Amino acid sequence: MPLTAVVALAISGNRWDTLWTAEIFNAGVNSLVSAGLSAVFAVVIGTVLALLLDRTNLPGRGILRIFLLSPLLVPPFVGAIAWLGLFGPGGQINHFWSQVFGSPLWNMYGGAGVVFLLTVHSYPLAYLIVGAALRRVPGDLEQAAQISGANPWRAVTKITMPLVRPAQISAFTLIAVQNLADFGIPAIIGTPGGYQTLATMIYRYIQSGTVSEPLQVVSTIGALLLLLAIIGVLLEYRASGRSMGLDGPAAPQQTLNLSTWKHVVGFMSWIVGLAITVLPLLALAVQSFLSAPGQPLRWENLTLNSMTRALTANTTIVGAYNSIFLAASAALICGVIGGLVSVLLTRTLSRTNVPLRIVVMLPQAVPGLILAVGWLLIGPSLGLFNTIWLILCAYVMGFIALVVQTVNAPLRSIPVALEEAARISGAGGLRTLITISWRMAMPAIFTGMMLVLLTSVRELTISVLLLAPGSQTLGVAIFNLQQAGDYNAASALSLIVVVLGLFGLSLTIKTKTRS
Repeated sequence: MPLTAVVALAISGNRWDTLWTAEIFNAGVNSLVSAGLSAVFAVVIGTVLALLLDRTNLPGRGILRIFLLSPLLVPPFVGAIAWLGLFGPGGQINHFWSQVFGSPLWNMYGGAGVVFLLTVHSYPLAYLIVGAALRRVPGDLEQAAQISGANPWRAVTKITMPLVRPAQISAFTLIAVQNLADFGIPAIIGTPGGYQTLATMIYRYIQSGTVSEPLQVVSTIGALLLLLAIIGVLLEYRASGRSMGLDGPAAPQQTLNLSTWKHVVGFMSWIVGLAITVLPLLALAVQSFLSAPGQPLRWENLTLNSMTRALTANTTIVGAYNSIFLAASAALICGVIGGLVSVLLTRTLSRTNVPLRIVVMLPQAVPGLILAVGWLLIGPSLGLFNTIWLILCAYVMGFIALVVQTVNAPLRSIPVALEEAARISGAGGLRTLITISWRMAMPAIFTGMMLVLLTSVRELTISVLLLAPGSQTLGVAIFNLQQAGDYNAASALSLIVVVLGLFGLSLTIKTKTRS
């Protein structure tokens, strides 16, 4: 219904001419450029990391992998605030550089900063996708190439890398679609530098009413984003359809020897890894305890006032309560519905399974902005407009695919012998699904619920558009503090969210390991 409402209003409103205004046209070009460049850079970096961390004798690659994947755990808008503590106008590195050389090293406000941060928060996803494909390439293919005279590195570049190209295309399209509608990074990094994207334009039109009939204009932009998302999904589907069927490694893959470059590459990798992961978090912590932005790091400038103000502010208390309520409710609802859908998809044979899977998985390929606009349109008809329940509906729609994806793989790997034994013992189909299949899926369902919980707590794009009196979330509270110029309090609250998120993720990994 929400997606249909967006398309219907875009068609009936007939505001397609607004897409060609200079303001929206430039924002569209900026969105395509930032999403496309960041996706390309992310895939290149992810591929290099997959080779280094999974195929070479790089020293300490196990611990290094954890550091390099940490940006995936940090909300992008929180990452933007953290990096501003380094390369913002009053950032610590810019402050030091100005004292030594007389001018800042890099003011990251603007398009370059947007592309950089989108890349930083996207390359871990590219690594996960490309790395999984890389591990599936049979090792005997490279051995055959080496027997024919190729050295190990040439075997990888000529044999292995062409086989993982479909995975690279899939990673590119997925990342490009996600970054196309990202709101937090362009709003915090791009807008102050005059770099507008379609996401920030949609927010401005809804909040400020600077155009006539804003919902029609926003729906038109949303329909364009939806079209781009569908094109991306079709390209990804076509690429995956061309992929070769590999049954897995027939022979173990050989470790590529870095020889004399091992320690040099290892040192450089650790420097880059620590710079990307540890430095921003340290900057976030420093900014949280400074009495004012841009102050040098000295003992007399440290204070707990920002942390206290962030924790005791009424907006923080309301935001924390709403975020916990929305995240817990979304996790519970997605767990129940997603678990039932996964059981039906994996343990039953029905003609409706394919359309059911498409309906459930479609919102994952659609930018969050479109989901929010769709619920904004149908909210008044449902009596949910300007209520917290509208945000909850959008959360469930957007995140239910996380549970389905988490549960599908474990259930598919379990033989159907237990269900067959239950039916032989006289149990009906429904009772078998409830007493056998559902119980086997419970550990994976709980893991999926935890993922929904962590994703919902840090969500910003949907919440900021569906914001209503009394329904402010933690993400919106941090964003509002940043927009109001209270950078220290925004950093303090962001630091708390990151720490809690890492703690929650550790619990999820621990639970998944036990299960």
